[in-house]
Amino acid sequence: MKRIAVLASGRGSNFQAVIDRVNDGYIPGTFTALITDNPDAYAIQRAEQAGIPVMVVDFNSFEERAQYNDALLTAMKKADADLYILTGYMRLLDKKTVRTFSGKMINIHPALLPSFTGLHAQKQALDYGVKISGCTVHFVDEGMDTGQIIIQRPVRVTDSDDEFSLAERILVQEHIAMPDAVKLFCEDRIVIEDRIARILPPQKT
Repeated sequence: MKRIAVLASGRGSNFQAVIDRVNDGYIPGTFTALITDNPDAYAIQRAEQAGIPVMVVDFNSFEERAQYNDALLTAMKKADADLYILTGYMRLLDKKTVRTFSGKMINIHPALLPSFTGLHAQKQALDYGVKISGCTVHFVDEGMDTGQIIIQRPVRVTDSDDEFSLAERILVQEHIAMPDAVKLFCEDRIVIEDRIARILPPQKT
């Protein structure tokens, strides 16, 4: 049974998707903490309703980014998790934190990486004129959305889409992809080989 900590900055809908799949037994894991940089994040209510401890590391309460980074690292160590999932965590992690939890952090991004990294990925996709977009769950490394890809789910782009309608349809797929990736990690079915995250078949029972 793997221990899971969550980093979130906002509403936490992907967080809720993982909570639901832990609760129904799909994911063999348990939560140790929600860590948020935003004391007003709706994700806090989701955690409290699920009985998950909350750590608020308020970004705006620190004079320097380095102080925030140190406090976040301390909180993550205190969470003592096997896996850290970023579900709408809106700040780049510093290199020290990334190295400390290398191979133990995953993020979800609303595009089919390596295309359209960073913010406003849905708008980037529409501006480029792609016909297929989607979402990617990947390991976190020192780059921006550049870690090994675990799962991708496609979403067809229509001529009537704007970034908001496309984002809504991608979010539906995110709510499937993130729990699936967490399940794979908790079942020890992901093997990192350089650039590739290989998925092992389920163990026979």
